[in-house]
Amino acid sequence: MEAAARQLLRALRGARSQVAFSRRLGYRSPVVADWEHGRRWPTLGETLRAAHRAGRDPEAALQAFQPLDPPAWRVEEPEAVHGWLRALQGSATLADLAARSGFSRHQVGRWLAGRARPRLPEALTLVEALTGRASDLVAALVPIAEVPELAAVHQRRRATRRLAFDHPWTAAVLAALETEPGATPVPRVARLLGVDEATVAGALAALERAGVVARRGRRWRVVGPLTVDVRASPQDVAALKQHWTDVARGRLADPGPRDLHSFNLFAVSRADAERVRQLQAAFFREVRALVASSEPSEVVGLLVTQVVLFDAADAATS
Repeated sequence: MEAAARQLLRALRGARSQVAFSRRLGYRSPVVADWEHGRRWPTLGETLRAAHRAGRDPEAALQAFQPLDPPAWRVEEPEAVHGWLRALQGSATLADLAARSGFSRHQVGRWLAGRARPRLPEALTLVEALTGRASDLVAALVPIAEVPELAAVHQRRRATRRLAFDHPWTAAVLAALETEPGATPVPRVARLLGVDEATVAGALAALERAGVVARRGRRWRVVGPLTVDVRASPQDVAALKQHWTDVARGRLADPGPRDLHSFNLFAVSRADAERVRQLQAAFFREVRALVASSEPSEVVGLLVTQVVLFDAADAATS
């Protein structure tokens, strides 16, 4: 992440000289040169302030990544980003985050509580541990091509995201390949996922065209671990959710020995209903971060969560 941090800072500077950008940020010494050579590092908050001074919109970037009310960052208080980081945490424990990031629990705890300020490489590493999507944050601040350290994996992630909508089984086939590297995939993956071989072969062809997997004879190789983030049009997202909900529903007729299907029908206050929704969102973020950092890949899983609220107030306004 240090190389990515240097490239991000260089991209933020743009056409300005290091001296001119340092002065624009209010420094008398050419501190930007030290940043870009990795001799010292700005905090995450200072980096966001630099982005603002460079004409970027860091508040919009953070809100797009993890919406908060009130907004996560303000130019008047650039170092107050621990609330945004804490929102990314969900219910992940400090021990989990320490294992994923390589930092100590003490360090992570101080950053999330706002008692210490993570430097830019530390912040990027922490965001990757929290979400598996640090490249998305960088891409929201600068063109990702200007950060080559993250550009390749970011482009592969984007390709995988589109495939997830156009060919929903590609994500499952990709996950299955990661559990059995080097295996002849089509028949084995088909049996594992409970689909026909034509579906697996079609998914592999789409993955190969996108450069996500490579063929070697009858064997396939995955080009690194990838995170699928379902961000597209509402119609695309709804269709993809429908697909995987149907897959999960199909397992109800013949569940696997470790499948877990549960439901809870309840009546609560509107305030507590909102808390239930927030708990679901936090749980999903935690699972996504855990999946992004889990090694080795041994099991393919499908998690479908839903909160359906029957509220007379909603019916009256619809």
